[in-house]
Amino acid sequence: MKKKLLALFTFVVLALLIAACSSESSGDADGKTDDAGKDSGGGDSKGEVEIFSWWTGAGEEDGLLALIELFEEKNPDISIDNAAVSGGAGTNAKAVLATRMQGNDPPSTFQVHGGEELNKSWVAADKMEPLNDFYEENEWMDKFPEELIDLVSSDGNIYSIPVNIHRGNVFFYNMQVFEENEIEVPTTMDEFFAAADKLQEAGVIPVALGDKESWTATQIFENVLLGKLGPDDYKKLFAGEIGFDDSRVVEAAEQFGKILDYVNEDHASRNWQDSAQLVANGEAAMLNMGDWAKGYFANDLDLETNVDFGYFAFPDTDGEFQIITDTFGLPKGVDNPDDVKEFLKVLASVEGQDAFNPLKGSIPARIDADPEKYDQYGKDAMEDFKNSRLVPSLAHGSAASEGFLTKANQAVNIFVTQRDVDNFIQALVSAAPEM
Repeated sequence: MKKKLLALFTFVVLALLIAACSSESSGDADGKTDDAGKDSGGGDSKGEVEIFSWWTGAGEEDGLLALIELFEEKNPDISIDNAAVSGGAGTNAKAVLATRMQGNDPPSTFQVHGGEELNKSWVAADKMEPLNDFYEENEWMDKFPEELIDLVSSDGNIYSIPVNIHRGNVFFYNMQVFEENEIEVPTTMDEFFAAADKLQEAGVIPVALGDKESWTATQIFENVLLGKLGPDDYKKLFAGEIGFDDSRVVEAAEQFGKILDYVNEDHASRNWQDSAQLVANGEAAMLNMGDWAKGYFANDLDLETNVDFGYFAFPDTDGEFQIITDTFGLPKGVDNPDDVKEFLKVLASVEGQDAFNPLKGSIPARIDADPEKYDQYGKDAMEDFKNSRLVPSLAHGSAASEGFLTKANQAVNIFVTQRDVDNFIQALVSAAPEM
């Protein structure tokens, strides 16, 4: 019996010694962590940052991977989970995100368009942490345009950090087609329609459209609206201060319908890339598309900027910049907010934005980035971004809520088919309370 007690006593002492040694090896007397990454309390000091996005296509995925690589170089003790969801031009990812956010299982940070897609979806639901102090600590308030900061703010609080800028009110055109038909770049809608008539008479499709997904047609309509209303009243329209039955909105609908007279007949069966190919091969002359199309022309179709294709501001919108910005914030309830902030610091830095945007085909959101890292289109867009009035895009979720956008896309889709201005305006008026 004594031997058994002695053996038990010896076992307990050895177990205690092993535990003590293990405890001592996890940190020094000051509670600092060792290479295993344990803090003085025994928990993980650094973890994993899950980056949720829909960047899986050419260019955008390259840009994201470059950003992740830069982050990991600067933060080797924090791992990255690239949780990108492909398909549906972001709709699949947004559906997954909604399920997770509603189930209180937020990713560490996620891609969201600045404006109402951010504010009316996640800020209004009290799912995001304000970042005012974070901006101040990192001296970012003068590094982004004031109108851009306003776009990612609500009730005086800033909720996300823009990583890039795309422009929606831009036309791309086949330079050879313009030259062969002696077409000058139009700056007004009257000049645009005169050029369209001339192209149509020459057997060239004036405007390429691929509205298999209706947002592409909505983008044309929002640019016509901007030209008719100007930036201040355009913003008032989506703030509910001007009605959709305003005479200028009616004129915009009529002008939108006239543009549709010049598009390819098979537009409903094409996506935007298919319509871009019409411009690339000279079947069509012009394409109104966000400037991700520049990346598609240059990177996917091997066309040279200002040689094979050119660009100009949507007629009547010179000096105005229809902005689409991808942003990332800090969701409430994440396990390691300090690690997430380290990622946001890299994303917001000049180095981070210049690593990401040349590959993505966008320009940096910061106004102090290096223009020499960008091609001529990028340089021109950066200059316009600094000096233009910035307005939010309806088609890309910035100007109005998701509920209104869904109904607006439906109304546009019907209008493209039926061309009934009165019904179109009434549909927008009916949808307005959801803004």
